[in-house]
Amino acid sequence: MDDTLEFLHHVDIFSLLSQEELNKVLPLLEVIQFEAGETIFREGEEGSTLYITLSGKISILIRLVDGREREIAEFCSGDFFGEMSICENAPRSATCSTKERSLLYCLHKRDFMKLIEEHPYIAIKIMYRMLSSTSQRLRDTGEFVSDMVVWGLKARKRAITDEMTGVYNRRFIDDTLENYFASSKERGMPFSLIMVDLDYFRQINESYSMKVGDQVLSAVVGVFKKHVREKDIIARYGGDEFTIVLPDTDGKEAVKIAENICVEVAELDILKSMKGPIRCITTSQGVAVFPQSGQTLKDLLETSDKALYRAKKEGRNRVIVAD
Repeated sequence: MDDTLEFLHHVDIFSLLSQEELNKVLPLLEVIQFEAGETIFREGEEGSTLYITLSGKISILIRLVDGREREIAEFCSGDFFGEMSICENAPRSATCSTKERSLLYCLHKRDFMKLIEEHPYIAIKIMYRMLSSTSQRLRDTGEFVSDMVVWGLKARKRAITDEMTGVYNRRFIDDTLENYFASSKERGMPFSLIMVDLDYFRQINESYSMKVGDQVLSAVVGVFKKHVREKDIIARYGGDEFTIVLPDTDGKEAVKIAENICVEVAELDILKSMKGPIRCITTSQGVAVFPQSGQTLKDLLETSDKALYRAKKEGRNRVIVAD
């Protein structure tokens, strides 16, 4: 059982799941064996099953204009295919056949729908990794066209992003933060968190209107995006609260990012031409770094939150590093 869970954890679509969550998925998977040269399904056929290669090699072929078939990919242990059949009623977009005797896990659509109903957060994590991997696969193959890219981007955006600002939402950060932390820790790399609050944001909404408040949030998020890297994560917890996740980042670099954000946000001029009590937009920020600020993710969350509180208490518009 332990070996099975270890294998599933390294399958891309299950990589964000905890052991407890994998234990809920495992009973839904059926094991089927195919001999060498067997066709699993053909392009254009209806289907209702996603496959995960346990062992063996799978050839993915598409039919060209002249009728010939061309191999566009080869799937080996840990790879998945046939995902469109459990996402929507779409015909198979390619033919899949075995190059050698192969053992596959099968996840049927009815079981995936059951997972969505009973454990929606598990299903969201699977879909997020599924759609990210599929989009990358489509970019790599070029000729393998699928409507799933369009469907996937919309579904993923609804599930894990904040509608107003476009950054990740609390659901995403709550579901994935442990994985990002564990990955850095396992590789012996530093890991940093920045907790950010906009100063006097409630008063901004009350003095200038919610519409102006939304403009302020959008402008501040624009500053965040300028100073973080592609691998970093920006998430809105709600209201004026944000978390910036910096994998593989030490304290010196994290503080530099936070201070640059602090300075540039204070230079925003949205409120300067308006008549009201607040003319400058500022942030209070708390920075926590693994391993200096704590050995666990819980420690980092607590120490970064305390550092943020200190930033507010000591006058706002500043960055405080956790002890």
